[in-house]
Amino acid sequence: MPGILYVVATPIGNLADLSARAIDVLRSVAVVACEDTRTSRTLLSQHGIATRRFALHEHNERAAGAQLIAELRAGKDVALISDAGTPALSDPGALLVEAAHREGLRVVPVPGPSAALAAFSAAGFRSGRWLFAGFLPATRAARRKALEAIEEAAPVVFYEAPHRVADTVADLAVRFGPGREIVIARELTKKFEEIARLPLGEAQGWLQAGPHRRQGEFVLVLGPGEARSGDALAEGTRVLAVLLDALPASEAARLAARISGAPRRDLYRIALERKARAGSR
Repeated sequence: MPGILYVVATPIGNLADLSARAIDVLRSVAVVACEDTRTSRTLLSQHGIATRRFALHEHNERAAGAQLIAELRAGKDVALISDAGTPALSDPGALLVEAAHREGLRVVPVPGPSAALAAFSAAGFRSGRWLFAGFLPATRAARRKALEAIEEAAPVVFYEAPHRVADTVADLAVRFGPGREIVIARELTKKFEEIARLPLGEAQGWLQAGPHRRQGEFVLVLGPGEARSGDALAEGTRVLAVLLDALPASEAARLAARISGAPRRDLYRIALERKARAGSR
């Protein structure tokens, strides 16, 4: 029998956040694929895990992935971890997981810590959906172009490096206005963790309050904006078209309105018109 590829989430700071299931998996597999074997050694040693480590990072993922696929084919279980958090989420690992699927191998997630989820849960923005944007481009021109493409009224989660966080916050204020709220989360689960929710117009002042405020790892959660009615209706109509393939007009309109924020009455009218046109063909 071929082996199983386990995708294991690891702590983003506090080593005690490693789950009991994750510990069992990391002890039982034949090899642990690590983003950095030296970083992972600290975590594994903390829990008495002596499993063989194998480096898989952004510079060798294809070649290393092929070797790991061979191990899986030979019947050996493999655990994939990153330096912190959930693998393949702004971290290496997606190519290996994709290859495992293409080979018909079993992939099993072992969920746990995620900086994006941790920050969003502590942000307090009420929303049925949110966008994960990961890291923005490093250069100002490319970053501003990427922000211009974000039209979502829903909250947006970004990762950012400490030496760029002030510039990114400034660009967010230019793009979305000083009144839109943001949550700045730094050093999540670590000793010097800080989480602040404030308007974008005040964010620079918060970052400049002390040199420590621009150190560590950052997650930024941009609060929700107000959807323009035309944009909401366009999005609702797009969603409606998909739902109508499987649902009655009333139910499709209800769900499309809930997803997009567009008026349910308008979507129901569009749904009836589309159903009528389809029936007359």
